[in-house]
Amino acid sequence: MNRARTDCRLSLHGLPLRGRLTLMTTTVSAVLGCGLLLLNWLSTRQLLKDNRHLVDPASVAAPAQTEPIPIATPQGPLMPAALASPAQRFEDFQHTVLNDLLLRSLLLLAVFTALAALLAWWGSSRSLHRLSQVTAAARRIGTGSTLDERLGLTGPHDEVRELGDTFDAMLDRLDRSFTAQRRFTSHASHELRTPLTLQRTALEIPLAQGRVPADLRPAVQRALDANARSERLIAALLTLARGESTQLTPHPVDLACAARDALADLADEARTEGIRITADPGSAPVAGDPSLLRQIALNLLANAVRHNHRDGAVTLTTGAAGGLAFIEVGNTGRLLDPDEIPALFEPFQRGREHRSDGSGLGLAVVRAITLTHHGELTATPRPGGGLTVRVELPTAPPEQAPQSPASEGAASGGGLPGKAHR
Repeated sequence: MNRARTDCRLSLHGLPLRGRLTLMTTTVSAVLGCGLLLLNWLSTRQLLKDNRHLVDPASVAAPAQTEPIPIATPQGPLMPAALASPAQRFEDFQHTVLNDLLLRSLLLLAVFTALAALLAWWGSSRSLHRLSQVTAAARRIGTGSTLDERLGLTGPHDEVRELGDTFDAMLDRLDRSFTAQRRFTSHASHELRTPLTLQRTALEIPLAQGRVPADLRPAVQRALDANARSERLIAALLTLARGESTQLTPHPVDLACAARDALADLADEARTEGIRITADPGSAPVAGDPSLLRQIALNLLANAVRHNHRDGAVTLTTGAAGGLAFIEVGNTGRLLDPDEIPALFEPFQRGREHRSDGSGLGLAVVRAITLTHHGELTATPRPGGGLTVRVELPTAPPEQAPQSPASEGAASGGGLPGKAHR
């Protein structure tokens, strides 16, 4: 019994809110209709009994009646109507009236219950329509890269309108907070670049002129290495801040060109580590920021090379299908649990196997740039170990001729680093 109740409760919880409201309203209407039907039937029976004397005046004195003699027939005894007493005729009349009343009432109850269900479904649909708008907008904002969309619900000032206004106010606060965070990261990175450049210059000049004692050269070299890592980290933070920004001027770009540039930049590093790279750079025209799109290819390939084992393999593919351009990079490496994948795209997450020159921002930059360009990023662990990352972006209009990201970035003076960030 308890298990049946639990199963029923679970099945009701699986219904949408509109279905539960309709079911609840229909049930209430049916229960109230049954109660009204019962009261009507009992009232009619009582009225007939109270007014019985109008049909059978002899029932007031209630004299002793002689029982009519039934007529024997082959089908059984038959009570002739002429021999039936007034009391018997009233009982037959009352029974007919109550049965007919019950039948008609049940038919009317079924019809009105069906109408109540239809009206409840229609009313709940109209009431929940604006709530569906809130849900759809929240889903778009949650999967998008910006917080500039607002609900702006219209209509009566009811609970749904209040929910929409509260949601818009929350988005305003989040947008201001994220904008301030990106602005702080960008400004702080710019401000830190100057002292780091001065420190590097102050160390490189005496080292190049041979004015540093031999016993101090290792310490000076370590300071230069630390300075270089700091500059790469700052450059990565600047790229991340710019990738999360919505102030982009799109240009036609071919991801195949970005992939070739990334291959040229990382060829020496892959050769040193014994990593074999297999590339199939098919045409993948998109519209976006050339220097940022170059960072997608560079960071994905650098992540695949650096998070690999000795004499491992990397595959790089670009192309277009179904109105989307894509770049896909896969690598060998350690076995990954699917639960680990989301954390890899968070800032400063290097994974278990990483080199000291990585900042942990490479895949975070890829995700930020992908979302800013209204694309989709998927990562899948490989059965034999390693990871496959695929970035899909809307293709550029056919009349636009894609340009090389490297040349476009140089023309715009983007100032982005030539090294990948992970």
